Amino acid sequence: MKAVAIIPAAGEGTRMRTTSPKQFLSLAGVPILVHTLRKFSRCSSIGMAIVPMRKSDIASFEPVLDKEGLLGFARLVPGGIHRQDSVYSGFQEVDPQTDVVVVHDAVRPFVELQSIDAVIAEAYSSGAAILAIPCTDTIKQVDKTHVVTTLPRDKIVLVQTPQAFRYGLLKEGFERARAENFYATDESCLVERLGHAVTVLRGSETNIKITKPADLPLAELLIRQEQAAAKA
Repeated sequence: MKAVAIIPAAGEGTRMRTTSPKQFLSLAGVPILVHTLRKFSRCSSIGMAIVPMRKSDIASFEPVLDKEGLLGFARLVPGGIHRQDSVYSGFQEVDPQTDVVVVHDAVRPFVELQSIDAVIAEAYSSGAAILAIPCTDTIKQVDKTHVVTTLPRDKIVLVQTPQAFRYGLLKEGFERARAENFYATDESCLVERLGHAVTVLRGSETNIKITKPADLPLAELLIRQEQAAAKA
């Protein structure tokens, strides 16, 4: 059975400082989320995408998916208040016979198909895989306005999505987190808490997360580059 992708799109995008959630902002004439779903729909390892979003957005976004020919591939479901709640809502809709579940940020439309395939293959093999890129900046731990210590840069990575997990492993991670009322910033943390190793694969500097106004000019440049490459 092909992997299932969960792409949470229930966030309000407060850092973008717009009235529209960032995943619905236009990029080259269509919502960012559409670009992301297009990419996953072209991945042969993915069977379908489940998209948790605010109930109030579902009715208005379904016609957009229909126009793009994505309504059969993507299924919209109500999300939750927090990202983890939304991903869990999507996970509840996944067939338990599914081998691997992939979680991806709605606002990372520039993920490469080979990266999706790579994390899925690794999840089949070892159970859990994430993408990350090396940290090139100096990282300091601080206490409000004072430095506590400088962290070793060679031990730090910047984590991206997609992240892929065997179905049963992610299920166990969610169940433990819910029992302990624990919230994480990504799903791999839920698996880490089980004591299970998470494999780190090399991500891409272009796999950016569009979260603030300064990200939009770079996103426009990247989408023009993708479109030009597709025509070449």
